[in-house]
Amino acid sequence: MSAHFLKHCKHYHPKPGLIYECPTKLRMDERESMKAEDIARVTHEANRAYCKTLGDNSQTSWAGAPAWQRESAIEGVKAIMEGRGATPEQSHESWFELKRSEGWKYGQIKNAETKEHPCFVPYAELPPEQKRKDHIFRAIVLACLGEP
Repeated sequence: MSAHFLKHCKHYHPKPGLIYECPTKLRMDERESMKAEDIARVTHEANRAYCKTLGDNSQTSWAGAPAWQRESAIEGVKAIMEGRGATPEQSHESWFELKRSEGWKYGQIKNAETKEHPCFVPYAELPPEQKRKDHIFRAIVLACLGEP
């Protein structure tokens, strides 16, 4: 399908049995980008909640997250949507390669200014609680996409 394919979306009318069409048309790539961002927002907030259970209260809300962090989540969602994150390990590797291309390196504390991150290690070296993040992230993306 062309990235510029236009499509009407159909919704059920509030009255039973009736269907109406949205007056707006969106390009396919715009709908996919919007969907990826929406899913990224959900994964970010779930990750933030999970971090709180670990005693990490440093994560901000999606609205307060820096642009690099939001973009990282969106790229992670897109990787799974495109099949580059078929497993949690592959999802982490995709994230790792993105971070490497942006100049990040290992550091004991996450620091955006120096581009250091404690999870900048191979998946096998991550502690179990960090591996769970990759499992949770992937499960949320797949659930939002309606996939098993």
